[in-house]
Amino acid sequence: MVLDFLKDRIYETGVAEYGFLNPSEIEFRQVIRNICADNTCGRYGTTWACPPGVGTVEECRQRCLQYDTMLVFSCLTFLNDPFDLEEMKKGMEEFKSTSRNLESTLKPYLGRHLTLSSEGCNTCKGCTYPDAPCRFPESLHHSPESYGILVNELAEKSGLAYDNGTGTITYFGAVLFSRVDLCNSLSADI
Repeated sequence: MVLDFLKDRIYETGVAEYGFLNPSEIEFRQVIRNICADNTCGRYGTTWACPPGVGTVEECRQRCLQYDTMLVFSCLTFLNDPFDLEEMKKGMEEFKSTSRNLESTLKPYLGRHLTLSSEGCNTCKGCTYPDAPCRFPESLHHSPESYGILVNELAEKSGLAYDNGTGTITYFGAVLFSRVDLCNSLSADI
């Protein structure tokens, strides 16, 4: 199977677990987007990576359905203290680094793709939203939640553990791509 080609490359990037599914299996929910609007994380309306900058839930759904394969991946952070916000923040930064590393590693094989990464983008110190276009749209990672995707359902449907036990936080992301593009790029390398 052509996806087996990616297996070793995925784990080399620091990913803890991964699985594949078709984006058509995902339910895109406005209620998840409404949670974003409550602005618990403080990013709503401040970045192109989060709502409303990402577009409507329907626009996000249509963006995802342009692809036939979704690689869902996770990373684990182990906490000495489950209430240590600095440890959690460090874990999120490590996850974002792994997301960028995964995308960079797979990019030569995937062609056109879309990467989703928890808690939005951190490429720039200050986002241009809403006054100017994104400075680095090629490295912009939207969050799954901003698309209306329920992350625990995403984990379940792709066969990943959502809860990895006491003292851990599991972060999730996804890379969407077309198998045809992958097959074509691998054929060109042979």
